[in-house]
Amino acid sequence: MTALHDWDGAYAEGTPSPWDIGRPQPAFVRLAERDLLSGRVLDAGCGTGEQALLAAGRGAQVLGVDISPRAIGRAQAKAAERDLAARFEVADALNLAAIGLTFDTVIDCGLFHVFDGEARVRYVASLASVLHPGGICYLMCFSDRQPGDFGPRRVSQDELRSAFGHGWAIAGITAGTFELNPGLPADTAQAWLATIRRT
Repeated sequence: MTALHDWDGAYAEGTPSPWDIGRPQPAFVRLAERDLLSGRVLDAGCGTGEQALLAAGRGAQVLGVDISPRAIGRAQAKAAERDLAARFEVADALNLAAIGLTFDTVIDCGLFHVFDGEARVRYVASLASVLHPGGICYLMCFSDRQPGDFGPRRVSQDELRSAFGHGWAIAGITAGTFELNPGLPADTAQAWLATIRRT
């Protein structure tokens, strides 16, 4: 597994994660309302599972994976509490082929922007290994439109297009926002939501 960051520590008791807001990001709620999170869905870097549980609540067959055992434990508890059939497993997003499954749809809510260089290349190849040809990846990442230097790496549209240049077709990139936990310098952060088809 990759050790780019102490992701398990980010979910320690009493350590609120900026991205873990206790509900799905509104951009993914809008996708679900359009029945776009359907079929077999993988949530890559699922955290405590809100996007995966959103899709499961709409009838999708969902697997959420994250490198943090603490995050996966919380996601499993939420699924049980809400009586939803989503499954959650500890797994490395840079080696999704190890799951041994393929999917119609992949969700990435805030994972892509933690990678750069060779890790980014590996991540895109990892996504390709589990997404059917014609399948869609909905990817939401931190945007270069965000002012200042607080928070994760900013990503430009050109970087997205370059990363998904071979074996993919970008259907669209739209401006949006991440909602963040209260107490941070801002309530929201600028984001890109990319719709990317596996060719």
